[in-house]
Amino acid sequence: MKELFKKYKSVIQFLAIFLGTYLILSALYAYYLKVSVTGGFYPDYITNLVARQSAALLEAFGYVANLQVDTVRKGVLIIIENNYAVNIVEGCNAASVIILFVSFIISFAEKFKKTFLFLLAGAVLIYVVNIIRIALLTVALYKYPEYQEELHSVVFPAVIYGMVFILWIVWVKTLNSKPAK
Repeated sequence: MKELFKKYKSVIQFLAIFLGTYLILSALYAYYLKVSVTGGFYPDYITNLVARQSAALLEAFGYVANLQVDTVRKGVLIIIENNYAVNIVEGCNAASVIILFVSFIISFAEKFKKTFLFLLAGAVLIYVVNIIRIALLTVALYKYPEYQEELHSVVFPAVIYGMVFILWIVWVKTLNSKPAK
């Protein structure tokens, strides 16, 4: 048994750091969600901010966008051109995706500065792409409501998770790009 631990030490270390980081960050995020109920931003500050920024991007695209709180489905409706388009709920704010991204990067952490800068840049990129993704999804659902299931369940999740996967690959490649001695 001891030999197995020695042989797979790096795998076990990766899994322990990944799961530990993921569980800690998820617990902190769950706590944030619990206490954010009293913050005045429905359903929580981050989700509300994502909805407002997505609506602002839609307006920049030339659409008339309005926001409306949806207490039934616990989200913020983005209404364009006086038609219901999307309901931004907590799962749309990319926080869970960023937690997943951060957990992986920390599992392969190198020097603090390099790791921190990649985490920061990656998290900001994920957040910004998510805003763009929501705005594009809103327009797509407005113009092509018959494709709602495919757009919402397949195409647009693939965008955000695909980008995270690419960032992971970039990070791993930077680890292997050390010059030979």
